[in-house]
Amino acid sequence: MTMGKHREVEVKLKVKDAARLVRSLKELPATQNARVHEQDTLFDTADRFFQKCEAILRLRTCTRAAGLARDAHTRGMGKANEGILTFKGPVEGANPTGDRYKEREEIEFRVKNVVQFAGVLRRIGMRPWFRYEKYRTTYTSRRYPGLKFELDETPIGLFLELEGPKRQISRAAEALGYSRADYITASYLELYAAERSRSRSSRGNMVFRKKKTLNSELFA
Repeated sequence: MTMGKHREVEVKLKVKDAARLVRSLKELPATQNARVHEQDTLFDTADRFFQKCEAILRLRTCTRAAGLARDAHTRGMGKANEGILTFKGPVEGANPTGDRYKEREEIEFRVKNVVQFAGVLRRIGMRPWFRYEKYRTTYTSRRYPGLKFELDETPIGLFLELEGPKRQISRAAEALGYSRADYITASYLELYAAERSRSRSSRGNMVFRKKKTLNSELFA
């Protein structure tokens, strides 16, 4: 069953001070709706069709983590083997270091059994090639209708994703103390590749080295 087809518009913002950002979100005011653990696997063909056209085919599991109850998007998730299959088309008019918005087509489907579905993907010639995980806390604010604030705890640091109408992204970013020069349009894959290059790390996947503990600054 298709969950939704839409044009994704978003930017990432690097978070240097988690406690300060959470205070700023509360002052907007924004309400915390969910905190989940997301585990993502990217699939591609043997000749790397998706990578060549800069598209993504992603299989995600999403389980409840510490924090408040899940929102409508994640309600019903967390059951054994359930997940989401996402196709993202090529990015339109953005570059990893620019100050423009990241725009692309996005189509999502619910998957009842991730393990079985991954097996089907393999049967038709798809192969998993990159895994990454994060803890995502979602906020919403009536002052910024249609906008999602998604605070991501990742193995390469904290990021805030703003997804929704461009005007609301711009207004919210400014209210939180960011400018257009702070906008990041790179994917986590691209950010991780850059981090690996800087640190000369040989780790292939963006996963936590050990079990992630709750960052109390995010829920103070």
